Amino acid sequence: MLSTVFSVQSLLAGMGVLLAGSGLLATLLGLRAAEEDFSDGTIGLVMSAFYIGYVLGTLTIPAIIRRVGHIRTFAALAAISSAAAILHGLWVEPWFWVVLRLINGVTLLGLYMVIESWINEKVTTHRGQVFGIYMMVSLFAYGAGQFLIGIYGPADVSTFAIVGLLFSLGLVPVALTRVTQPPPMETTRLPIRELFRLAPTGVIGAAMSGVITGTIYGMAAVYANRVGLPDTQVATFVAAIIVGGGLLQWPIGRLSDGRDRRYVLIVISAIGGAFSVLLALQHWFPGWGLFALALAFGGFSFSLYAISVAQTNDRLSSDQVLEGTRGLLMVNGAGSAVGPVISGLAMGWFGAVGFPLFVLAALLTMIALVFWRILIDEPVPDDERGDYVFTHRTSAAGLALDPRTNDDEPESTQTDEPPNGVAPPIYETDPAWEDYRGPAGVIDAPDDEITQRHGPTARPGDA
Repeated sequence: MLSTVFSVQSLLAGMGVLLAGSGLLATLLGLRAAEEDFSDGTIGLVMSAFYIGYVLGTLTIPAIIRRVGHIRTFAALAAISSAAAILHGLWVEPWFWVVLRLINGVTLLGLYMVIESWINEKVTTHRGQVFGIYMMVSLFAYGAGQFLIGIYGPADVSTFAIVGLLFSLGLVPVALTRVTQPPPMETTRLPIRELFRLAPTGVIGAAMSGVITGTIYGMAAVYANRVGLPDTQVATFVAAIIVGGGLLQWPIGRLSDGRDRRYVLIVISAIGGAFSVLLALQHWFPGWGLFALALAFGGFSFSLYAISVAQTNDRLSSDQVLEGTRGLLMVNGAGSAVGPVISGLAMGWFGAVGFPLFVLAALLTMIALVFWRILIDEPVPDDERGDYVFTHRTSAAGLALDPRTNDDEPESTQTDEPPNGVAPPIYETDPAWEDYRGPAGVIDAPDDEITQRHGPTARPGDA
């Protein structure tokens, strides 16, 4: 397994650098917008534009790749993403930022898709382990990027230049890869309406988890700024939420195996709602208590999407899993676009407390909708439930690494059963051949030499 990981280590490193830049940019925009006195509703609109671009990229990037190829697509998106990051700092204006953030969502989704396509092409064994490592690298890199805010601060254009630098450096390992260019990705062929008919709880969970995680990625830094944390502690607060999502997702997910995951979604949502209430009472948790609270809040909030994916896959046939998961990705992205806008308006009405109160409202909505499905849907039979897999929102290309989307190939196609139930004929050795070794000294000689030296070879049984 280690050799497989080492074979894609440069690609994992490239993705990690890109995600560090993406994480830094999200927090940087929130803090800079707060310093520029953007209204909370405007900040939410800026943040949601990224996820609108994310959804648009999911729909359009595969067609661009099919038209011009991975390498040209990659080069174009690389230039655009780096330029867009720096332009945020050169012209601080809300509507200009909305446009840039929209472009940034499309280009970054495209860059992730190209990198994940290359990883998927390279990894042919131990896909489940590599998929889990990739997910962990993604979350922790995104969290680590938060701390770069302290080098120059949000008011300095140099911080935006760092984002552009990270985007550029993250592209180098991919541009120099020797892996064969992968086939282009296709858009989903399983309509969302059909997906909802097959797995309604999974679609609900994916949408609501998108609302929650989009709110966290977009507005958590603004919330921390509004409650009076300095820039370095804002970065620590956001990083704690994301790291919590990485640390707690696996044990929470494993607990869902062998159980009706709908009840697990309700329990996790209820616990996440309790931590949302505690965030609303953040003055009770001075110092490191607030960061510990953020860790737990992130752990339960970020687990909802992976459990929703597992619930969906439990209800799909093996040939529907990949397309179904792509559909969930679209639904999750749409939810992420809605979350920052509404949470920004809530913060404008209620102040900083509007952030945890909106998350609480989203979690309560999730509980109500899942309970509604429990009342009218039968649970998944025990023997049809699959294993939980650590995951979070990625591109359509990265989904192919999920071991649930790949049927295990049989180790051997041979069988002891005769074809069509007819036994093959049994050939017995003629006893006259048992001791025959051929003329002396000519075992390895060519046939024409044997004929020249000994004449036609007579064998036992010849007339």
